[in-house]
Amino acid sequence: MRIENLDSYAVISSPVGHLGLATRNEHLVLVEFLPSSSSLQMATSPLLQDAACQLDAYFQDPLFVFNLPWALSVTEHQKKVLDAIAAIPVGQLKTYADISQCISSSPRAVGGACGRNPLPLLIPCHRVVAATGLGGFNAGRNGVDWLPIKRWLLNHEGVEV
Repeated sequence: MRIENLDSYAVISSPVGHLGLATRNEHLVLVEFLPSSSSLQMATSPLLQDAACQLDAYFQDPLFVFNLPWALSVTEHQKKVLDAIAAIPVGQLKTYADISQCISSSPRAVGGACGRNPLPLLIPCHRVVAATGLGGFNAGRNGVDWLPIKRWLLNHEGVEV
């Protein structure tokens, strides 16, 4: 997502590292895991301040329910995948194959859609795993191995990995 198409952007600190947050048209449109070398940028808009507070609440309590206005700019297939992921309760997992069967897709296509999730944490793609193991996470964005974050989030939610 190009930063000039956004209304506001912030980089906050979290237990899993730096998170980039972005808004457009008074909706949260992006939560991204960033390398630790990213510079923090204060959340100046009320929506980004609220998002930062709600993310902090989630990191304190994995049962916290987000209540933020958000918008997706995704394909119809990705929307089906993200809707299925959003329905996975805290502490539970689904496999890529489980989701592919529910939406008449392939596990590989589901994995691709998971990797392009613009709102991880709000749409908990970390709860989607491979049939044998954790699978990927965050599609290797920024060239960094994000699997330690997936492990941390699952442990935070009470899932043994």
